[in-house]
Amino acid sequence: MGILEMLLIGIGLSMDAFAVSVCKGLAMEKITAGKAVIVGVWFGGFQALMPLLGYLAGSRFSGYIEKIDHWIAFVLLALIGGNMIREALSDEEDEESASLAFLEMLMLAVATSIDALAVGITFAFLRVQILTAILLIGMTTFLISVAGVRIGNVFGLRYKKKAEIAGGIILIGIGIRILLQHLGFLP
Repeated sequence: MGILEMLLIGIGLSMDAFAVSVCKGLAMEKITAGKAVIVGVWFGGFQALMPLLGYLAGSRFSGYIEKIDHWIAFVLLALIGGNMIREALSDEEDEESASLAFLEMLMLAVATSIDALAVGITFAFLRVQILTAILLIGMTTFLISVAGVRIGNVFGLRYKKKAEIAGGIILIGIGIRILLQHLGFLP
């Protein structure tokens, strides 16, 4: 898996964090660089931590599953991407809160990074350079989350659903590409 694919995975995974960051920015009366950085550190940090944990867990089992690893990667990425699209198209509205309290940010960071745990398991099967992957995913999510706070404060919820749908499509596309490469249809 190349740098571009890892970057695209980082962008896809960061869309949940982006959507929550937009909501944070929307709820904040006045944003500061410090507040935006706090949101970015929480989400970027957990988006980097979770694939590492998934990778470590998946590495223990990758030898047993090597013959079907591309199918597992495809199914996990398709499910994660499909779930992101489903959530974006649902009529459920998330409650916006400007709070940056520890417990609230911890819960949001974990909730938005669960998908990254599954991707980390996939990385173990594909033997991805995990340090490069987690740095790209973490930095991408950090930057997108900081931007999301500002965008939310300026534009509101206008782009939230579109961002989640785009993230889902990216993850599904990468899953399809992995499957097609392992089946010999792509180089």
